[in-house]
Amino acid sequence: MDSTVTDTAATPAGPEDGSADSGPAQQQDRTEDGEAGGGIPRRRRWLRWTAMGAAVAVLAAAGTAWSLYQRLDGNIRTDADTSRELEEHAADRPVSVVREAVNILLIGSDNRGDGNGKYGQDSGTQRSDTTILLHLAADRKSGTAVSIPRDLMVDIPECTAPDGTAVAPRFAQFNWAFQFAGAACTIRTVEQLTGIRMDHHAIVDFSGFTEMVDAIGGVEICLEEPVDDSEAHVRLPAGRQTLNGEEALGYVRARYSLGDGTDTERMSRQQQFLATMLQQIRDDGTLRDPAELYSLLDAATSSLTTDPGLASLKSLYDLADSLRDMPEGGMRFLTVPRQPYRLNANRDELVQPDASHLFEELKNDRPVPDGGGRGEEPGAGESPAFPEPAGSPAGGSGGGSGATPLAGLSTPAASAASAVPTTPPPTPTPSKKDSLCG
Repeated sequence: MDSTVTDTAATPAGPEDGSADSGPAQQQDRTEDGEAGGGIPRRRRWLRWTAMGAAVAVLAAAGTAWSLYQRLDGNIRTDADTSRELEEHAADRPVSVVREAVNILLIGSDNRGDGNGKYGQDSGTQRSDTTILLHLAADRKSGTAVSIPRDLMVDIPECTAPDGTAVAPRFAQFNWAFQFAGAACTIRTVEQLTGIRMDHHAIVDFSGFTEMVDAIGGVEICLEEPVDDSEAHVRLPAGRQTLNGEEALGYVRARYSLGDGTDTERMSRQQQFLATMLQQIRDDGTLRDPAELYSLLDAATSSLTTDPGLASLKSLYDLADSLRDMPEGGMRFLTVPRQPYRLNANRDELVQPDASHLFEELKNDRPVPDGGGRGEEPGAGESPAFPEPAGSPAGGSGGGSGATPLAGLSTPAASAASAVPTTPPPTPTPSKKDSLCG
């Protein structure tokens, strides 16, 4: 008798099982959900590829950002030699009085090398026409930028020149310290003069200044008189105009062709120009435009030589970020109280006790009175005795983007007014010049 063995695993299922019917509904499911055999659904694959593309884009953006950061960071040059020399004279330096306050010496270098030869003959030395002691209050609610005249007669200590030779102490004009012995000697001279310890220093060269001005599209000023100065390489018409980098550099360097031809007048013009430039950067939204901000930062960092404490983009950012709550008008520009040197009218000397009062206020992080440290009533040292110099960026009372200094700034010439007694000028009569900048 034959027996039949049934293999249920090999027996096709009947229609009632629903598994042998590959009708339209099942085909549609396969089309929507994926291929037979458990393939990945198309919609899920699309989401996965989208996520992968986004990840790649984020990584690429991060890589680009890191590359740009590295470039900016690498632009900054570290002045280790100055730091080493200052260490050698640590015992002679003043101590910091207010821990959180910061004092930075800003030095504008007119070194004729390093691409700056077109601004004058390279004599193998560098000079500084602009030196500013920048004091930032401990609470960062205010700051004071004090210009030190290049022709100020001061005691320069014994220093070491860049080539290692000793430079004997001398009583000479201030900018000799930088010319013959560099930044360390300049810092020690300022500390000896003021009794204020410099926490940091930064040197800015010519080319960097011109590139920064170009990076923000120029700076608008208004000139009441035309400027023609062959020594400063600048020729400008009267009236309202936007200066490019080269023109701006010539304008702030010009001396004998503008105003009274003194270095004090030039410092006033430099302060006003910087105030106008800072205001324009804020008003024009440069800090909110990534492309413009990068161009500005690239120009600024490329021109900087700093002490190791500031020689990184992070250090500079942290310093700038600490000033974010400083109110408009919180930064003041002053010039040390000075007057013509009694033995040479082409040189300057400090006015005492005004200068000592100013330095004492800064050292102890106290607000500097409007009189420049003299403790007088507000406005005592500021004046109608010192009207805006001809050719200043303020250009009179006229408006216009970037054409006036920051609101709330003290008159840059206020300190000089406290030093040189003058009488108020007569009320000016309207003239053709008034229509240029009025």
